[in-house]
Amino acid sequence: MNITEISRFAKIKGLGLVGTGDFTHPKWFSELANELTEDSDTSLYCSKAHPESPVRYMLTAEVCTIYPVDGKSKKIHHVIFTPSLETAAQISDRLEKHGSLDADGRPILDMTSPQLVEEIMQVSDQNEVIPAHIWTPWFSLFGAFSGFDTIEDCYQDMTRHIHALETGLSSDPPMNWRLSSLDRFTLISNSDCHSHWPWRIGREANVLELDRLTYTEVLDTIRKKDPERFKFTIETNPAYGKYHWTGHRKCNVSLPPQEAKKYGNHCPVCGRKLTRGVDQRIEELADRPADYVPENPIGYKRLLPLSEIITAVVGVSYQGAKKVWSIYNPLIAKFGDEYTVLIDASKEEMSKIVDSRIAEAIIRVREEKAKVIPGYDGVYGQLALFEEKQEDSAPSKPKQKSMADFM
Repeated sequence: MNITEISRFAKIKGLGLVGTGDFTHPKWFSELANELTEDSDTSLYCSKAHPESPVRYMLTAEVCTIYPVDGKSKKIHHVIFTPSLETAAQISDRLEKHGSLDADGRPILDMTSPQLVEEIMQVSDQNEVIPAHIWTPWFSLFGAFSGFDTIEDCYQDMTRHIHALETGLSSDPPMNWRLSSLDRFTLISNSDCHSHWPWRIGREANVLELDRLTYTEVLDTIRKKDPERFKFTIETNPAYGKYHWTGHRKCNVSLPPQEAKKYGNHCPVCGRKLTRGVDQRIEELADRPADYVPENPIGYKRLLPLSEIITAVVGVSYQGAKKVWSIYNPLIAKFGDEYTVLIDASKEEMSKIVDSRIAEAIIRVREEKAKVIPGYDGVYGQLALFEEKQEDSAPSKPKQKSMADFM
């Protein structure tokens, strides 16, 4: 990944602001310092090589803290926002005392979550620490295997500096609304993309309506949980996430919460312990029913990457296949960017330039009529656009008689 390619595909996707990621890594930080220039008093950055690009960058990173609590290892990922290259460098100076920053883009730090927040906030009160993908079984705030049951247990007296939570691919706002203890936090959606390709970058996103795009405005909107400026999040269907249901990948076993409990959270095929999914973990901690909706919530839209939709319709295995691009590119040329295709383009207009089944599939995803066979134990969910394909795609499940039982 590099700034030129990220800028190119972020524009194609329809993104206006992108997190740099990994500013703690020395080599990537050097690239950022060489390839970005500050955008006139916004505490955001733009590409030096392509100043005409509308894409802006915020300095961001993700770090992992690992530490013991009551004899158990806690492994928590945290997202960091910071307003400048200077403050980013100061953060790295502090964190390198707790772990090797050049070993990985997401460094492992020998410090507690409260210690991390304290160090970050001592650099600048304009920094922000956000718990990352909070329900993932491994390495997250509420993770079934190495997390906590409450935010206060994790961040202790530093909880006062936590304003937002990143939902992750395997959960969405309605799932998080089930915990009253999360009501005061802003729910955000980001893509840990590892790639500039449009089926990875911007899979999830936040839609803000600001008078002026600045770091301060973005931060203030998040900290105040302001529905006037924070319009909605873009979510993948949480079933698409690779830890949504409980399961065992080796035995091709995938189970919803109640069935997993019936088997004592052990694989009914081999007897080994199942990887507890996000859906089950939320069920364990929730104090509200699944259909609970808070008053005046920030909205959300469930979408899937356009390349994923096209791949499912044409029946190829790789989103970057020539056949997929031959359909993707005309849609972008016609409508301007991918989000416009996914959210606004009419079926009639799309059908003029691509096969009607592609247009129908996009509308089905937009209207949440497409099924997603839930992901489990590191396996991404499978998009089942048309009913006749669903039974063939489903993983095995003990005593399952029909796809209706599965869903």
